[in-house]
Amino acid sequence: MPKLKSNRGAAKRFRRTAKGGYKRGQSFRSHILTKKSAKRKRQLGATLQIADADVKAVRRMLPYS
Repeated sequence: MPKLKSNRGAAKRFRRTAKGGYKRGQSFRSHILTKKSAKRKRQLGATLQIADADVKAVRRMLPYS
């Protein structure tokens, strides 16, 4: 059976965690930052775990992670 290809867009956005979940960065941090408070920008820098509803789709896009 041939190797499966990873979705390259997903590979750049999601990383596997030690417990087997997936982590992701947050959006809204790239531009128009002057109107956002320092607290909001600081909290947007944190990584989050993807929602349970999205795990199946991400696992399919990243077969070897």
